[in-house]
Amino acid sequence: MNDTLVIQFFVKKSDMTTLRFSAIQQVLRRPVIKVSTPSAKVSDYFNSHVFNDAAMKSFLDKEAYEAVISAIKHGEKIDRKVANQVASGMKNWAMTFGVTHYTHWFQPLTGSTAEKHDAFFEPTEDGRSIEKFSGSALVQQEPDASSFPNGGLRNTFEARGYTAWDPSSPAFIMDGDNGKTLCIPTIFVSYTGEALDYKAPLLKALHAVEKAVVDVCSSYFDKSVTKAFASLGIEQEYFIVDEAFYNARPDLMLTGRTLLGHAPEKGQQLEDHYFGTVPPRVYNFMIDFEVECYKLGIPLKTRHNEVAPGQFECAPNFEEVNLAIDHNQLLMDVMERVAGRHGLKVLLHEKPFAGVNGSGKHNNWSLITNTGVNLLAPGKTPHTNLQFLTFFINVIKAVHNHADLLRASIASASNDHRLGANEAPPAIMSVFIGTQLTHVLEELVSNKTKATVKASSKTSIDIQKIPEILLDNTDRNRTSPFAFTGNKFEFRAVGSSANCANAMIVLNTIMAEQLKLFKSEVESAIKKGKKKEDAILDILKGYYKASKSILFEGNGYSNEWVVEAKKRGLSNIKTTPEALNAYVAERSKKLFSDAKVFDERELEARYEIMQENYVKKIDIEAKIIAQLATSHVIPAAVDYQTKLANGVAALKQAGVAKASYSAQLEMIQTIAAHINSISSTVTKLLAETDKAHHIEDTHKRAVAFCHKVKPLFDVIRTASDALEFMIEDDLWKLPKYRELLFIK
Repeated sequence: MNDTLVIQFFVKKSDMTTLRFSAIQQVLRRPVIKVSTPSAKVSDYFNSHVFNDAAMKSFLDKEAYEAVISAIKHGEKIDRKVANQVASGMKNWAMTFGVTHYTHWFQPLTGSTAEKHDAFFEPTEDGRSIEKFSGSALVQQEPDASSFPNGGLRNTFEARGYTAWDPSSPAFIMDGDNGKTLCIPTIFVSYTGEALDYKAPLLKALHAVEKAVVDVCSSYFDKSVTKAFASLGIEQEYFIVDEAFYNARPDLMLTGRTLLGHAPEKGQQLEDHYFGTVPPRVYNFMIDFEVECYKLGIPLKTRHNEVAPGQFECAPNFEEVNLAIDHNQLLMDVMERVAGRHGLKVLLHEKPFAGVNGSGKHNNWSLITNTGVNLLAPGKTPHTNLQFLTFFINVIKAVHNHADLLRASIASASNDHRLGANEAPPAIMSVFIGTQLTHVLEELVSNKTKATVKASSKTSIDIQKIPEILLDNTDRNRTSPFAFTGNKFEFRAVGSSANCANAMIVLNTIMAEQLKLFKSEVESAIKKGKKKEDAILDILKGYYKASKSILFEGNGYSNEWVVEAKKRGLSNIKTTPEALNAYVAERSKKLFSDAKVFDERELEARYEIMQENYVKKIDIEAKIIAQLATSHVIPAAVDYQTKLANGVAALKQAGVAKASYSAQLEMIQTIAAHINSISSTVTKLLAETDKAHHIEDTHKRAVAFCHKVKPLFDVIRTASDALEFMIEDDLWKLPKYRELLFIK
């Protein structure tokens, strides 16, 4: 079928002026944008737009280069005099790309990145100008700290805040449509020093876990371990729709999800989209954004169709956590920007379409030493297995102790739609380790076998038998929120739109606390006369016994698991306002304070911000669904109802028996019932919204929006979707799911 016939099939001439049919016409006539790559080999341009080691060696003198490397590797501060040399070299490098402006690139608590561009240009006294970038401008800038979410840490009239350079994440050049900007990753803090971003507490959490890992490794397993880092690989799921459809859906534009929409007759039930051939326009978009990502040093490795129609995924190689999160934030920005070139829109919302799978952002996390050892990779000898089991069991214990806090770390208004929806992990935090590792741990606890193992000449090790553990020792469990997958843990419950820093701050902080506790208990046992290996094993056995309730190998989607989890005393916190309470529990305050990640004031502020953010998102959705119902759905229903009524009147006037048009009469009554349901519910929705806004306590206000306002969305949607199914297609103005999901 040629393009003209396709357009005529979808669009009648009389309907060309409606936004929906105009969008369909626009999409069907949109060409596939051709994409060219800088080179046939990615290695030729990978990292080309990053002030990496090679660039620093070329543009910095030895003193400046060594100062930056020392800051990256050892956390040493860079002297302001040296900072001038670094800034000058960075500017000279950037100008070779035609860069005219620079910005401190930071991650405020808005959920997106922020930047304020300043020009290198500075006028001189003789009326000319020079390009200048000072060390002070590199190291510190001053954005407005009162206009970003601060949870009461700043007053409106107190505007001063600071961004400060993070040398561990390299500067990069962002290509805009009409210019290029040097971006310098930074933290963002208030005038009084409290963190107002994701990066500052993340760096503190990573420092805490590194110190704890090194202490345990160097004390009990390998004295050559002097540094360690947490690694992270982030799998990013997303949807793609044409921008014409996006612009014709106010709910998509303003909330990222469709608040109304009848499910298409064909969705994902045939499972024919998963790993299928990528549509040509989307494929070219993928190539285009991958090129931009490679320039920025983002090591994308995988791309494919996901389960739902219109859904896709990309995934990078593993990196150090701080860099991996910076790269994921950049990735989302690049994807959205590049999509515009192709007339597409990227949807990062966790649940943009009801009835099809939502999107997550699986966080694959592990711990790596400076000796190159992955501490969560099972070994093949008792000694290396003991090291593995030490870290493995301590992770389980940490998750068991702080399951509610981990749940809070992935809580959001958008992720609530996804968790526990038979497509994503449930809201119950559990750990999957597989049958073989379960057997290994049970064997350790049972004391059934013992073996004397000859070690080095320094010590004699007499420990219970630790069997060989193989990589890929079990199948994967996609229903588990926290699953062991061979040599790493996969935190699957993180939402697709989230900044992974939230989850990583919590995970690395609880791991740091747990390892400190473990070392303290081992040292205490050794002082009482136990051999080191015996002390370690006895404590690990105790941890395993105490944490068994968090381990689950079955189907997390099943109702049986909900019942079983309740018996085990595991929380099933389904909504964000309740989940967030874990942040301000006394044990959480102590956890973060002891690790020097958050003080109590910072933690209370974040709690306030997250609750308020929930309120704002539900409030926006309430206003939009009310507007759509009033100005789109009801008018279409009335038009069709009138058309039916006129037909019935004509038949009645012609003397046709009532039985002949009883179906039309029933449809008119059904439409009237749906219209009345929508109208009365919209009135109630607006009243409940207004009532909720008058609640002063932020948490109670969030609870009201969650349990009083949000449930009314479903009533409106049910009636609206029923009308969409009934009403003549020509009269429905909002692009339908079949168009949004299948026309590319």
